Amino acid sequence: MGTLTVWKFDSADGADEATGILRDLASKNLITIHDAATVRWETGKKKPKTRQLNNLAGAGALGGAFWGMLFGLIFFVPLLGAAIGAATGALAGSLGDVGIDDGFINRVRDEVTPGTSALFVLSSDAVMDKVRDAFAGSQPELIFTNLSDEQESAIREVFAEQD
Repeated sequence: MGTLTVWKFDSADGADEATGILRDLASKNLITIHDAATVRWETGKKKPKTRQLNNLAGAGALGGAFWGMLFGLIFFVPLLGAAIGAATGALAGSLGDVGIDDGFINRVRDEVTPGTSALFVLSSDAVMDKVRDAFAGSQPELIFTNLSDEQESAIREVFAEQD
């Protein structure tokens, strides 16, 4: 089973700093990283900067299409208003089919705000006590959605990179 986790940090550079912790955990086989991305939202900016962490992504990475859609629904759709509401409703529905529901999207939207950052990780086989301990010094808030094998496969199928 895969897990989509979102680690929220109370500074704009917290997620960038946490990527080193995540890399170290992976090198010690304490977590298997399938894909990862960061959101950095500087104070005073209208929207965050997002970045896929290709250097942490495993062979089965979901790719930019997944992260683009997820970040678009979380951070950019509210800025665009009702003009594209119907189209985004269909996209949100497809994410719901693979285990990412409106509650998850709304919670991340409410908590990742200007002056904060977040580390998004699709992972499996995490030794949770070790992961929690490794992040304890930076005091992130953990928001997560567990994905079943079927949901993870559905995400991979929908967002597979085209060769």
